[in-house]
Amino acid sequence: MTQGGRVGAIILAAGSSRRMGGGDKLLADLAGRPVLSWSLAAFQECDAVSDIVVVTSGANRSAVAELCRGYDKVRVLVTGGKERQDSVGAGLSALQSVGVVAVHDGARPLISAGAIAGCVARVRDGVGVVAGGPAVDTIKVVDEFEQIQATPARSTLRAVATPQVFQAEMLRRAHEQARRDGVVATDDAALVERLGESVVVHDVGEPNPKITSPSDLVIAEALLGTTFEVRTGIGIDFHRFTPDRKLVLGGVTVPNAAGLAGHSDADVLTHAIIDALLGGGGLGDIGAHFGTSEPEWEGASSIAMLPAVLERLAEVGASPQSVDATVIAERPRLRPHVEAMRGELAGALGLGKSAVNVAATTAEGMGALGRGEGIAVHAVATLRVRRVQSEDV
Repeated sequence: MTQGGRVGAIILAAGSSRRMGGGDKLLADLAGRPVLSWSLAAFQECDAVSDIVVVTSGANRSAVAELCRGYDKVRVLVTGGKERQDSVGAGLSALQSVGVVAVHDGARPLISAGAIAGCVARVRDGVGVVAGGPAVDTIKVVDEFEQIQATPARSTLRAVATPQVFQAEMLRRAHEQARRDGVVATDDAALVERLGESVVVHDVGEPNPKITSPSDLVIAEALLGTTFEVRTGIGIDFHRFTPDRKLVLGGVTVPNAAGLAGHSDADVLTHAIIDALLGGGGLGDIGAHFGTSEPEWEGASSIAMLPAVLERLAEVGASPQSVDATVIAERPRLRPHVEAMRGELAGALGLGKSAVNVAATTAEGMGALGRGEGIAVHAVATLRVRRVQSEDV
C-alpha cells in the first residue's frame, strides 16, 4: 500500500460521560469487556486500516493506555480537547503519513471490521463517506417554542453515525476552515460539507448505537446476544461483644453500645451482606478477599469494602439488585437506626434505598445470642449475572 493510500483511524475516547451517572462510558463493562475495547478490536481486525490513534482525556489516559496494550495498530495516545473538533484535530496532528482518515466514536462499540471496510472502500477524491442508515422515525422541524414548522419526507432522511471517512487532505482543510470561521459542528461531515465537497451515506446494515447512558449498555448487550440470569446469595455472620469499642452496623455507629470483636470494625451487618454478594457471584466469602492476614483492613470500615466487592462482581458480570438482612441481637435497640443503615448500605452498593432492607429481631433469650453475648446477621442478596455460554461443568 502506498503512503497516499494508507488508512489511519482516529478513535475518540475523550468524552465527558455526563449521562452515565458516574464512571466513564468508554471503560464501562459491555458483555465482559470495556466498551472501548470493542471499537479497538474492530479497527484492529479491519485489513483496510493500518494505523490507529486513540484520543483520550487526561483523567483516563493511564486506564486507556493499559486497554490499548495488545493492539499493535495503535501508534499513539493523544489528549483530547474541550470540543469534539479539538479532539479530532489532535488525532489528525498525530496521523501525518496517511492518505485517508476514518474518525470513529469509541462509544459506538458494535461497529464491525466489515462495516469499516465498506465505508473505506467508497472513499474517493472529492467524496467522503459516513456510516448511516434510513431514519426510522418521522422527524419534525420546530422553532424555539417547539412549534412544528415542517415535516421532511422520511425517504430523504438518513441517521448518520461513525466511522466517517475522508481523504486526509480534505478533512484537514475542513477543520482548518472551521477553526478560522469559528464554526463548531457535531460531526466531521458537516465541516466537509461547508467546503462544498460531496459526502455520501453508506448503510452499514447493522446496529451501530452510541453508548451515552446506562440503559444503552443493556440494549447493546441484548444486540450482542448476551443473556442474564438471577442468582441468590446467602450470608451469615456472628461477632462477640467486646468492651472499649464502638458498635458499627451497616456503616452506622450506634451510640451508647458495646462494640464487636473483629479484624476490621466488626460491622457484622455489612459482613453478612458481603458474604451474600460474594456467594451469589460464586466468589467465595469475605475471608478470601479481606482476610485477617491483610493489615490494610485492620480496624478499617467494612462499608469501605463494598466498592471492592462491586469491582469483583463486575469482573464476573454480576451486579446486585437487592439486599435483605435481619440482625439478631438482644441489645441494643436497633429500630431507631435502621433507616440510617439502609441509606448507608444503599449508597455504597449503588442501589435505591427501596432495594435494601434491614430488619432487627431478638433471640427471645435463647442461647448465646439470647444471653447477649453477641450479634448475628442473616443476609440474602439477589444478583443479575451474565450467563457464560461455555462454562466448566
